[in-house]
Amino acid sequence: MSNRWKIACLDVWEQDVQDATRAVAPDDFDLHFATSYDDAEQLGLAADSDFILAGWSPVPAAMIEESSKVRMVHKWGIGFDKIDLEACRKAGIPVLITAGANKGPVAEHTIMLMLAVYRQLGRMDQGIRGGRWLKKEARSATRRLDGKTVGLLGFGNIGRMVAQKIRGFDVDLTYYDIQRADRETEKELGIRFVSYDDLLSSSDVLSLHVPLDDGTRAMINDESLSAMKDDAILINCARGEIIDADAVARALQSGKLLGAGIDVWPSEPATPDHPLLAFDTVVATPHTAGAVYDNVGHVSAHAFRNMRRLLDGEPLPSADVIVPAGK
Repeated sequence: MSNRWKIACLDVWEQDVQDATRAVAPDDFDLHFATSYDDAEQLGLAADSDFILAGWSPVPAAMIEESSKVRMVHKWGIGFDKIDLEACRKAGIPVLITAGANKGPVAEHTIMLMLAVYRQLGRMDQGIRGGRWLKKEARSATRRLDGKTVGLLGFGNIGRMVAQKIRGFDVDLTYYDIQRADRETEKELGIRFVSYDDLLSSSDVLSLHVPLDDGTRAMINDESLSAMKDDAILINCARGEIIDADAVARALQSGKLLGAGIDVWPSEPATPDHPLLAFDTVVATPHTAGAVYDNVGHVSAHAFRNMRRLLDGEPLPSADVIVPAGK
């Protein structure tokens, strides 16, 4: 009888999302889904599994230490800041991500937020629902995307997909990344590399696409905001901790920033008293940029392929590997 492999799916998903994931799982993979984020349930589920699949749920050191059977921790998505990488290294457990698997939905959401902020979609929607017809106010308060300079801070899979999808809006595209892309890619996507300082000072729209690490934490702060153009807008579909929310609130209050589109929050779920939610020029979404139903199977299948590669002794895709196998 062939082995069966237990997969601990730590996130609490709706039934249809579970079904879409089961539909792409190999026949010898047994998927076990968490019913809550209770620490005891999460630890118990992981401890008896061969693989951990985690999206929003953290993978702390205690979980790794109690999970002697685990062969791989796989992120459902790309942000690995909630996984204790050092604990995985010590245990010799590889950590992988689904690089590029959600770039399309996140890029769509990013551009949606740009348009929603410029057109003050939230304010207009709430106005109608509250019996206010804001047509006169809209003419002086809203802007178009056409002709603006859109600056991308970070130019990985998602940044490049944003560049690809936004070109039809006739914007001037620039980017900064610690690793410059090749000239062919820049030419193909119609985008220019600029310095970080130039990106801040020239962008009408600053869109964040960097991972969270010690170098990017709170990099959008009072100093960087003061270097930005007046009436610029800020879009964050990366990680909440990349921005200093209080500094952004001050920039909105002073009128330095015209508005912001925020999908990610330092502490989730965000509470109604979050400083950015006091502004009707902020369009807020609950970390849903990559959470679309018709991409669930694509992301899940990506993770399962990597698990199968490990079992079969095949090389793992370098773009996906955050912590390699072995101590």
